[in-house]
Amino acid sequence: MKSQRRDFLKNTLSSAAGLVVGTSAVEAMATTPVLQKHQGFYIPKKDVPKIKFAVIGMNHNHIYGQVEAVIRGGGQLVAYFAKEADLLAAFGKKYPDAKLAKSEEEILEDKSIQLVLSSAIANERAPLGVRVMKHDKDFMADKPGITTLAQLTEVRKVQKETKRIYSVLFSERFENKATIKAGELVKAGAIGKVVQTIGLGPHRINAPVRPAWFFNKEQYGGILCDIGSHQCDQFLYFTGSTEAEVVTAQVRNVNHPQYPNFEDFGDVMLRGNGGTGYVRVDWFTPDGLNTWGDGRLTILGTEGYIEIRKNIDIASRAGANHLFLVNNKETKYIDCSQEVLPYGEQLVNDILNRTETAMPQAHCFLASELSIKAQQLAKKV
Repeated sequence: MKSQRRDFLKNTLSSAAGLVVGTSAVEAMATTPVLQKHQGFYIPKKDVPKIKFAVIGMNHNHIYGQVEAVIRGGGQLVAYFAKEADLLAAFGKKYPDAKLAKSEEEILEDKSIQLVLSSAIANERAPLGVRVMKHDKDFMADKPGITTLAQLTEVRKVQKETKRIYSVLFSERFENKATIKAGELVKAGAIGKVVQTIGLGPHRINAPVRPAWFFNKEQYGGILCDIGSHQCDQFLYFTGSTEAEVVTAQVRNVNHPQYPNFEDFGDVMLRGNGGTGYVRVDWFTPDGLNTWGDGRLTILGTEGYIEIRKNIDIASRAGANHLFLVNNKETKYIDCSQEVLPYGEQLVNDILNRTETAMPQAHCFLASELSIKAQQLAKKV
């Protein structure tokens, strides 16, 4: 019996953990994270942190969603730094177990940190990402991750040289459960071949609480570069386009003359090798709506269509994450509130396995390129 038990333990440790068998295996089990096989790769189990990550720059509250996505994916937040004392205080209160670094350099020089997150002022994100990649770390930015074509050229160059991941958290897709479900339905052929996407991205401005950089076009990138980047990402993803161009675009400052360098309305038409797209973004969400924006996405296919009401179904169903599917078989409502958000875990596994399951690098750069070009080509009405 003792011999059988030893053989069982020996075989189990060898196959499940890839550890040296025998007495040394038992000792190693106490100190080595147990690994599990997942899609051909070995990754740490969920109760063991898969990676260590840090935050540099937190000028937009999206940083909290970024952090939570990576934590859900198995990451451990170990350090953070920003130049603004008030932002540091709020962040430290939320994440007391993480260390306040003395400088950006302290984080960049820490070889145990594998990923850096940032929601710094928009036009500062790409230069930071370049510094991060040059220190052999992966990078995840809030949108827009890049605000000029010159920045894009540099980011592409350094990413190619370093082979690091440069990711942008396009939260209107990655952090919306109905949009995740729509991706599954489209891939399953529920509406046939996608013909067009229509993305509507209204936002509430909350001007009194916005920082000064929010109204400075050089810093925030312009409305199509900023919140329009969400829609460019979704257009590429749902049409399956790997090549695309801006057909026409326009921007306006309709109702905020006190901020002459600000745009509160923009729209753009896109054409790709997988379909076409229309985007409208604005800062006109009225105060009577109980969410920041009635974001919607319509995906037209040859055999049906999907409409997503991301944050609210006005005067109807409560909550968020509503999806409507119409095809040749049925008209159906799907509550997507229980769907799993995969981006964080996929990104963490990409860092471990050097894969591109969360988002292909070429897609990230093309979405950024489209939003920047739309901004540059836009006619000011």
